[in-house]
Amino acid sequence: MSRAFLFVLDSFGVGGARDADAYGDLGSNTLGHIAEFCAAGAADRAGLREGPLKLPNMSSLGLLEIAKLASGDDPAGMPRPERIFGLHGAANEVSRGKDTPSGHWEIAGTPVTFDWGYFPSEGDAFPPDLVEAICTQGNLPGILGNCHASGTEIIARLGEEHIRTGRPICYTSSDSVLQVAAHEVHFGLERLIELSQTTRRLVDPLNIGRVIARPFVGESADTFERTGNRRDFSVPPPEPTLLDRAVEAGRTVHAIGKIGDIFAHQGVSRVVKANGNAALMAATLEAVDTAADGDLVFTNFVDFDQLYGHRREVAGYAAALEAFDRQLPEVHRRLRPGDLVVLTADHGCDPTWRGTDHTRERVPIMAFGPGIRSRDIGLRPTYADIGESVAAHLGLPAGSHGWSFL
Repeated sequence: MSRAFLFVLDSFGVGGARDADAYGDLGSNTLGHIAEFCAAGAADRAGLREGPLKLPNMSSLGLLEIAKLASGDDPAGMPRPERIFGLHGAANEVSRGKDTPSGHWEIAGTPVTFDWGYFPSEGDAFPPDLVEAICTQGNLPGILGNCHASGTEIIARLGEEHIRTGRPICYTSSDSVLQVAAHEVHFGLERLIELSQTTRRLVDPLNIGRVIARPFVGESADTFERTGNRRDFSVPPPEPTLLDRAVEAGRTVHAIGKIGDIFAHQGVSRVVKANGNAALMAATLEAVDTAADGDLVFTNFVDFDQLYGHRREVAGYAAALEAFDRQLPEVHRRLRPGDLVVLTADHGCDPTWRGTDHTRERVPIMAFGPGIRSRDIGLRPTYADIGESVAAHLGLPAGSHGWSFL
């Protein structure tokens, strides 16, 4: 029986979204702009990386052809491989919004056809009755923030006041999200998680996609650091996903990283938490070694988005891509006959773009494994084609929103 490995390179968009203008993202291109900066020497950093963007393994899987297909441009400075070994294409998102749940659910065969609730970008982000309810039910003296903000910036700005007053830092972004940041020791990790669960219930009537608990440590603005104990509390998908179909068929779904949280733990058999791309890859390689026939391993590689995209850090994003690319041969060496690996993304987060939010972009599809024939699958109308292809590979029932490209 076949196995499937689905890897989401969080925010690794390839530009060209047909509706980017509606989101204020016309011209955004995560891969293209990173390559452009690297080719110009603007992403060189001593001890980290230098020169043009070097992704030889993903290029051999068709990444440059994907970029040309998605946005019409070749990534600057990246040499073409002698041969393409992978099945390759790009996909449009049909879900409304450019949030993490929307992208992942659509990848798993369930697009978002409803409108998320959002908080205003100017003035106080949260309505007074919501703030009052959070404080009352959370037994809080008040909250800090109450605005749109970058997570690292607002913790540096308000972290010391938070420690002094006991008030958690609450903020949002252009995503459908309410984030709660608090100190793991002074406020308490368990208390933060309980508060975030309470807040999740309170924002349900507003149709907010996620409440995120953002714990941090340190004692001053220059020492504050977010930890790996983040928790996402998402609304459940609106209908059964690829994961549910796999579990119903008796398969094991291994959710590595934040996958379990994104799917509200529906259709998840086993949760593996890991902090950072290196640890996530180590956990994924272990799953490649141990997953049984018919299993699905679903990993989100979060650093691209969390550490570099949102922080608009081009050199770090480029280095993270290069590090991931270097590990792909190890994944390939561990595969068994019948295995399928799919690389994709859930949205863009162009580190050269204005602001600090996600960008509406097409996403790459690269697939390989023993017996997978190399070919161009073109521009897919929906991310759901990815989930339907994995379902077909695993012999699972087909869903109703996409078409297999296998």
